[in-house]
Amino acid sequence: MEKEPPNEIPETLHGRRRRRLFSGLRNSFLTGLVVVAPIGLTIWLMWAFVGWVDNLVLQFVPEQYQPKNYIGIDLRGVGAIIFLFFTIFVGWLAKGMIGRSLIRFGESLVERMPVVRSIYNGLKQIAETVFAQSETSFDKACLVEYPRKGIWAIAFISTTAKGEIRNRVPVDEEIESVFLPTTPNPTSGFLLFVPKSDVIILDMTVEDAAKLVISAGLVYPNGNAVETVENPAIQAAQK
Repeated sequence: MEKEPPNEIPETLHGRRRRRLFSGLRNSFLTGLVVVAPIGLTIWLMWAFVGWVDNLVLQFVPEQYQPKNYIGIDLRGVGAIIFLFFTIFVGWLAKGMIGRSLIRFGESLVERMPVVRSIYNGLKQIAETVFAQSETSFDKACLVEYPRKGIWAIAFISTTAKGEIRNRVPVDEEIESVFLPTTPNPTSGFLLFVPKSDVIILDMTVEDAAKLVISAGLVYPNGNAVETVENPAIQAAQK
């Protein structure tokens, strides 16, 4: 009867230790990647964006006025600083009477150009939407019954409906304009006009509600905290 090699058990233990070591290194690498990747990509995107702005702005600066002629090096970010001050100056000028007159005159010229008019109006609408002031942002997060009774969805309150929309809806109360986003892309969705009594206002912020929508319900704000909410329907069912 043959005997087992005496070194079989030590080799097995050594193999298990090696697998545990590799498994630990892999888990540590993946954990570090989750931390490093967003930071690295953010820095890279900002660095690339600043370089793109530099290349775009500095080509309009005459050669004798190029910043590298004064500081001795081609420093990244100088063009972005020039663009920042130029934009602030244009914004300050546009607030005055002369600036508004110039803008109206320029837009009147653009309106006479068929193709340019469409491009300009589209870009202007996008800019006004993206860079809108805080008073045009969503007010609160809420719950509405959608797509049918008994099924609830997260939505964002835009404004109180006015004008023809309010007059045409056959309800004797305020009508809320709510935006119901889709998952996982909250930039698309549906505009709903809901009676105020059918809207449940949430305590969570708009940002937390957006995270909940984007994560498809995986990321809850204060998910570990047990909150007590007075819900008449639940209390009636418990009785």
